[in-house]
Amino acid sequence: MENQIFELQYAMDTFYFLICGALVMWMAAGFAMLEAGLVRSKNTTEILTKNVALFAIACTMYLVCGYQFMYDGGYFLSGVTTVGGMDDAAVAQVLADSAAEGFDGGSVYSGASDFFFQVVFVATAMSIVSGAVAERMKLWAFLGFAVVMTGFIYPIEGGWTWGGKDVPLIGALSYSDYAGSGIVHLAGAAAALAGVILLGPRKGKYKADGTVGAIPGANLPLATLGTFILWMGWFGFNGGSTLKLGGIAVANEVANVFLNTNAAAAGGLIAALIVARIMFGKADLTMALNGALAGLVAITAEPADPTPLLATIIGAIGGTIVVFSIVFLDKMKIDDPVGAISVHGTVGIFGIFAVLLSDSDATFMGQLVGMLVIFIWVFVTSLIVWFALKAIMGVRVTEEEEDEGVDISECGMEAYPEFVTQ
Repeated sequence: MENQIFELQYAMDTFYFLICGALVMWMAAGFAMLEAGLVRSKNTTEILTKNVALFAIACTMYLVCGYQFMYDGGYFLSGVTTVGGMDDAAVAQVLADSAAEGFDGGSVYSGASDFFFQVVFVATAMSIVSGAVAERMKLWAFLGFAVVMTGFIYPIEGGWTWGGKDVPLIGALSYSDYAGSGIVHLAGAAAALAGVILLGPRKGKYKADGTVGAIPGANLPLATLGTFILWMGWFGFNGGSTLKLGGIAVANEVANVFLNTNAAAAGGLIAALIVARIMFGKADLTMALNGALAGLVAITAEPADPTPLLATIIGAIGGTIVVFSIVFLDKMKIDDPVGAISVHGTVGIFGIFAVLLSDSDATFMGQLVGMLVIFIWVFVTSLIVWFALKAIMGVRVTEEEEDEGVDISECGMEAYPEFVTQ
């Protein structure tokens, strides 16, 4: 009977991991649609190429070396499957033991499912970079950075946090980040910020008189669709981070995570819409969309413990912050076409500290040190890589190519050829 229970939990946890991983993978489509909607039509093909290519690169690099750096996961390359931290021999012993000795009721799942769930998180972090550097970066420079980001930069900081590597400060101060407000979102934003600073703003974005030139996106229906896809995928992002499903207590926790994730997104959107109306006198759709995403980022560091009302408030604060952050970064002449640095970086920092509102085990110093370690590591290493790419191949297209659109110069095709005047 014990063996049957163990086998059932193994099947449930593995299946749950895979389904949540598939939901997170679908977020790649959300990022692609969101970014394609918020760039100009002449840059659509290139942004879509970046998104599909970075996903493939992330999957390959994490398989080749990233998982090893993050979890000492070389066993996966040799085809050995682990279950809840046990190798095949240990699992066989557990199953052969009628008393299930050595099994403490923890997570039990296939090592392949763990890899699959983790690799889609890597792609998410890299997708954040894509939108921030849109419309003026060379495609192959971006893909070159994706190789290093997904194979080395992200896995190293992930190993210091989720991977349980021996990092004295983080370990001693108990940094808490349930699903990755810092580990995934702040990391992606830090890499994006380094790239944007080196790259510079788009032509015509900032006027000589200090005003900010509006460069509207080409397809707001696509951007809205992308936001809804991301919203849906986030249930797998946060829900799968329970790492298991079996058991009444865990099932209740998963339900709370789903509920709070949805509540935070709703709170973020409403708050951003209201703040934008007060500040600009209009209902700004792009701010509303970023508000929903900001609410999701804000709750990601701790979606299990808050009450639904607190989750809504956390999301609303995130939605408010993102509007002010986007305006502030524009004043600083940091050109981010989709608001990714504000959504994932500024609000990611808030999400890290929002953990303190509901998790009694978390400490301010633990969250502060964890946040600083993640940001400094990713920003500095990314800046080094961006500088190296600039020296080797250059990172920015020419002014003529930017005027014409990077679709033609980088991909040789238009996303909407029927709209081109012959």
